[in-house]
Amino acid sequence: MATEVQVFQTSLYETDFVRWVETTVEQLRNQEYASVDWTNLIEEIEYMSKRERKSLKSNLVVLLLHLLKWQHQPECRSGSWKGSIREHRRRINDDLKDSPSLKPYLQEVFAECYMNARLQAADETGLPIETFPLDCLYTPVQSLDTDFLPE
Repeated sequence: MATEVQVFQTSLYETDFVRWVETTVEQLRNQEYASVDWTNLIEEIEYMSKRERKSLKSNLVVLLLHLLKWQHQPECRSGSWKGSIREHRRRINDDLKDSPSLKPYLQEVFAECYMNARLQAADETGLPIETFPLDCLYTPVQSLDTDFLPE
């Protein structure tokens, strides 16, 4: 019987993810722990953390990219760039507010994200890579400050 439940849960997980989530939530609420698809549930919980970290990095790269473009292409500044800077700051700050444990992670990946933004800035602007400093001239705090724009 337990094997039949496991096969059904795995099949449901693979064929209808939303229904699998709803079923799992219902089983947990009803304390039907023996019926829970623990293997997939644990994987999904682990993935949630990875997804949050990945989202933070992605938003940070875009933010740093637009700060670099703002600084090094003043003649091309636009409301779109400024809006992107504001949007990605908001997303990062929201993530940090919702999950304060991401703050050390932001510090940890800041230099890596800057290097990615630097490469992308060179690609998008057509400027030589040497135009963009090897080390980021802005701190993480400055980067997230709503009033900061590099000149």
